[in-house]
Amino acid sequence: LFNMVKRLLNFEKAKQKTFFLWGQRQTGKSYLMHEQFGEAIYIDLLKSDLFAKYSSKPYLLREELAASNPKGHVVIDEIQKIPILLDEVHWLIENKKLKFALCGSSARKLRREHANLLGGRAIRYELFGFVSEELKSDFNLQIMLNRGYLPPHYLSEDYIEMLRSYIGDYLRDEIAAEGLVRAIPTFAKFLDSASLGDTEIISLSSFGRDCGVSPNTIKEYYQILVDTLIGCFVEAYSGKTKRRIVQSPKFYFYDVGIVNLLAKRGIIEHGSHNFGKAFENWVFHEINAYRAYSRKYFDISYWQLSKVTEVDFILDRMRVGIEAKGSNNITSDHLVGLRSLASEFKNLKNKIVVCCDSTARKTEDGILILPYSKFAQMLWAGEII
Repeated sequence: LFNMVKRLLNFEKAKQKTFFLWGQRQTGKSYLMHEQFGEAIYIDLLKSDLFAKYSSKPYLLREELAASNPKGHVVIDEIQKIPILLDEVHWLIENKKLKFALCGSSARKLRREHANLLGGRAIRYELFGFVSEELKSDFNLQIMLNRGYLPPHYLSEDYIEMLRSYIGDYLRDEIAAEGLVRAIPTFAKFLDSASLGDTEIISLSSFGRDCGVSPNTIKEYYQILVDTLIGCFVEAYSGKTKRRIVQSPKFYFYDVGIVNLLAKRGIIEHGSHNFGKAFENWVFHEINAYRAYSRKYFDISYWQLSKVTEVDFILDRMRVGIEAKGSNNITSDHLVGLRSLASEFKNLKNKIVVCCDSTARKTEDGILILPYSKFAQMLWAGEII
């Protein structure tokens, strides 16, 4: 099935340019590069001999490529492992007019070592796990909410063992090997606590107490998750408002399968509290991937007045409000947040509840109640935003 899934990310705008491709481990970056740039020179820095060679003598890249003078892209996978190679890449772009596809799972080491990020000479792309539009008729929400979005896990019956291995490899290779934190057990405990707070407002002080470290350390740990593409913050809406709203950010993991394992959720079944949280994570995943692949660059925030008055996602500075409800029986209680939002922001174009109802409907005051499959179809057709 993996070979049959056509990924939505394409590089048409970068055919004649250098680009970075970032993505969480196992999203399929290497496969995509082989598929779309099969004739390119391919340098994989995971190979110990190549890593050793270019680490000790980075100038060899310049000399080798200057001699071969390739016409297409040169792919360098895991570029973050040898940041100094980017100086050689820069020289080859400027002096030999070469084009590069530079792939990695984290830009943290590059920034920490003040590496040459090519100063606007490279386009940035990001690859996510599977989305509904890529899977087409093979899309199964129940499978996705349990196994997650990463291709190897979604496609495997043995996904739990694969997830355990994934988290172990992440702690060993991304965290320990790169020296991001000194106390791996403390960071691992933080990961467990952070998974319990997926989709929720973040309190640095309470997380600090749970993990036995300072709020500043927790802030740094969250930044590591962002930099290594494990998840991201969704900020509170910051525009003008008549009422006092919550200002702290939420955090979303990029893969719900990782959350399930870390939080010890077991099997995600419809109707449970965990289903609702996993469902919200999936809605975010689809919106976030659509934003990146469509290259529309709209902002995503949330809006909350109180525990009961909240809208999960505000898109494009209050153009669209979206609530994710894992229920198959949407009542007026589920619409309180959107109605409160609409009463304050008259420019709200679309008001949407994404849910498990079987049919779409529209309330008298214009709230669109969409089955999740219909929402996904409209999103990827460009009909939501």
